[in-house]
Amino acid sequence: MALNLREKQTECIARMLNLNQPLNAATGTANEEVYKILIYDKFCQNILSPLIHVKDLRKHGVTLYFLIDKERNPVHDVPAVYFVQPNHSNVQRIVSDASRSLYHTLHLNFSTSIPRPLLEDLATGTLNSDSIHRVSKVHDQYLEFVTLEDNLFSLAHKSCYVQLNDPSAGDREIEDLVEKIVSGLFCVLATLAVVPVIRCPRGGPAEMVASALDQRIRDHLLSKNNLFTEGGNFVSSFQRPVLCIFDRNFELPVAIQHDFRYRPLVHDVLGLKLNRLSVQGEKGGMRSYELDSSDSFWVANGSLEFPEVAVEIETQLNKYKKDVDEVNKRTGGTHGAEFDGTDLIGNTKHLMNAVNSLPELTERKQVIDKHTNIATVLLGEIKDRSLDSYAKKENDMMVRGGIERSELIGVLKGKGTKMDKLRFAIMYLISSESINQSEVEAVEAALRESEVDTAAFQYVKKIKSLNVSLASANSASRSNIVDWAEKLYGQSISAVTAGVKNLLSNDRQLALARTVEALIEGRPNPETDSYLSFDPRAPKSGSGASSSHLKGPFKEAIVFMIGGGNYVEYGSLQELAQHQQPPKHIIYGTTEILTGADFVEQLTFLGQKMGLGNVGSSSTSAQ
Repeated sequence: MALNLREKQTECIARMLNLNQPLNAATGTANEEVYKILIYDKFCQNILSPLIHVKDLRKHGVTLYFLIDKERNPVHDVPAVYFVQPNHSNVQRIVSDASRSLYHTLHLNFSTSIPRPLLEDLATGTLNSDSIHRVSKVHDQYLEFVTLEDNLFSLAHKSCYVQLNDPSAGDREIEDLVEKIVSGLFCVLATLAVVPVIRCPRGGPAEMVASALDQRIRDHLLSKNNLFTEGGNFVSSFQRPVLCIFDRNFELPVAIQHDFRYRPLVHDVLGLKLNRLSVQGEKGGMRSYELDSSDSFWVANGSLEFPEVAVEIETQLNKYKKDVDEVNKRTGGTHGAEFDGTDLIGNTKHLMNAVNSLPELTERKQVIDKHTNIATVLLGEIKDRSLDSYAKKENDMMVRGGIERSELIGVLKGKGTKMDKLRFAIMYLISSESINQSEVEAVEAALRESEVDTAAFQYVKKIKSLNVSLASANSASRSNIVDWAEKLYGQSISAVTAGVKNLLSNDRQLALARTVEALIEGRPNPETDSYLSFDPRAPKSGSGASSSHLKGPFKEAIVFMIGGGNYVEYGSLQELAQHQQPPKHIIYGTTEILTGADFVEQLTFLGQKMGLGNVGSSSTSAQ
């Protein structure tokens, strides 16, 4: 059975909303309906938002819902379901609610396992206020991740890339972050009830997370009632998924480039967040839209280039008009023919069919109108900023390994926002085989002329120059450069510089998709032969030692990107899954979903921390 993360997480939430009672398979609710109140924090609201709508809450008996930190009035004879992160302020608030007898009983659900000290605080607080009888049950739900589509999730950890690459970050901070990531991944695997084989490149955050996750699952498997017993009978690797863990530095360009496909474009330009976006309506005022798996047009056309989407909208509109005409003909007589009553039964049947087809036609029209509006707003942005030209030229640079100087400066002096120009300049830097000093100076001058802060550009240039130094240095001086670089960047510089070299192959396949394909197929491959393997179910051998069953092939994969992912990578992996024979199943997850601008802002922050950019000049304020 294919892993469906959205379905599994929605099931867990439905069970939680029904006071953790077994659900009736036919109705998806508990057999006994209980009216209740739902209390959540901001993080858990984001978990619920893409999965559960207000009508679903009503179905599960939830009549009112509130944020935990808002002032609330007592509702004495009703149970309350709490869904919150296990932290100090939430526990204090729960104790306060119980002591004030706000609700009849409290059903506490923590998004991940609650640490023992907090559990003790909860027990002490409710005992002292003589309200422990109000707490009905405490559950660890292992749901601390946001599922956006069937095969897409995010841990919603902000600025991970900065924290992992910040030269001033201490070991303790890095360890805490790795622990948070491991905890989030553990929640995903517990929800899917699978123990994967783990593969990752050597060194850097990917190995740290893989090794800590392996240990976490091993420790958990020792407990009698562990969360993975359902999937415990799988023996062969073909029935277990492979979890491939990467770090953002594995492939930098894809996090920065402009893309001209519908889903990445909507995310990058219109700020799609938690499957929702707001755009200017045709008649003024903002219109809010939801784009998720219930929108068939979005599912079918999200990976198409924008011009193809515009054609598809036109096609759907014409088809809709034709179907409406068909209904009108059947019910209103054809071409003015008079109704003589001879075919009364036939006409009544047509009328019934027409009435039955109305809801479906109305829904289709709403979807067409929604995407027409979104595409119109996108088209305006594309024209104003020449986004088609940015996407094409960046792609050409990646494939050809460079660009003509006049064309390069022309783009930087042409249309586009400051951020568009900065992203283009960084893409030029990454795609160039070697650094041409005078060209780079011309680019920096053009950026400054447009009042762009060059901190991110200079940060990538520094990494790039290190890459060149590493390549040309002899082995003795190379180790000195590496020592210096690791002090400066806080992690293995070879991992960072390798990402600068991971460019598109000629068929436009991303390095990530290429590598994942090799890991799924399990054939010998120079790119992946050195990758570490962990099997939490096997007896522990040396670090990352691999035996033949860990090599695959695999039917299913979970690909996780540390430091920020995006819809371009997600689309590329879904394409790969479909093109496999037979089709494979790939889930893509990341620490946070970032637009190109979001990621470049993190690079800017790192550059500024190193004293790079237009420091002290008037242009920094105009970023």
